[in-house]
Amino acid sequence: MTDNAQSIFELSQIETTPGAPAEVEKQFGFRPDFAKGKHMLEDNDGAGNTFKATAKPVLIATAVAGATTMIFSLFVLLKNRMGAAFDLTLTEPRVLLGLLMGGATIYWFTGASMQAVTTGAYRAVEFIKKNIRLESAEKASIKDSKEVVKICTQYAQAGMFNIFIVIFCLTLAYAFFDPIFFVAYLVSTAVVGLFQAVYMANAGGAWDNAKKIVEVELHEKGTDLHAATVIGDTVGDPYKDTSSVALNPIIKFTTLFGLLAVETAVANQAVARPIGVLLALVALFFVYRSFYGMRISAVKDSAAAIAPARAASSTERAAVR
Repeated sequence: MTDNAQSIFELSQIETTPGAPAEVEKQFGFRPDFAKGKHMLEDNDGAGNTFKATAKPVLIATAVAGATTMIFSLFVLLKNRMGAAFDLTLTEPRVLLGLLMGGATIYWFTGASMQAVTTGAYRAVEFIKKNIRLESAEKASIKDSKEVVKICTQYAQAGMFNIFIVIFCLTLAYAFFDPIFFVAYLVSTAVVGLFQAVYMANAGGAWDNAKKIVEVELHEKGTDLHAATVIGDTVGDPYKDTSSVALNPIIKFTTLFGLLAVETAVANQAVARPIGVLLALVALFFVYRSFYGMRISAVKDSAAAIAPARAASSTERAAVR
């Protein structure tokens, strides 16, 4: 609420609305000080960021607690099915490989989710620059506003689709590949996911609040220092608001679905591994797509940037002649 209040204040453009101070005084009985109000809203925004950065790791901890319970139930299941063959010591290569792949999956997920956010934001900015006059005091049309929301929604859905297919296929593939490998994978996913989520929530909140400190306490908005903190905020927002929070359902889904998949795999060893290989290939395709299918095209963007520059230089040469 405190985060959105500041944004709503700016989007309302009440500071430039004719007769707004008199209307507020008439309805609420006081003369508004918009500069002071904006300053207080930005300060409250920083408090909201801190609260979110503190609360989100608690949600992740609940996911890990539930995952731990299910992993131990998986231990009991496999011990009863496999007996002495169930070996989880660090001298077992499958255990070490599972630990490595669990951590790798967490880092892939955080990168892929941030890639989707970055590309969607870039496309929204492209549309705004082409269709909305930012230098004008006029409000953007409802149609243009809806188009911006549509662009963001499309890239969010595309990113979620890639990520879901990868997590779904990897969970089945690893469960079908080997039960011992999969148990180690689940343990690594929970442990690495917990600390990665805590780190991303806190680091994202710190980046976001650094900008607020420059704006509210140092009063250096519009300076190079402020520009640097804005860049940090563009990283901090997907850190704390996208990747860290989304690790919660990823850990829960992987553990719960994997618990069911392992039992099926142990009962059908003859067909489990061939199916696992096929699912792993599908997952790898969508891993590739999550980055290279969602990236911002450098060639296209460079060409778009070069064209106006060439046109400008041609105009200058003509003027000189």
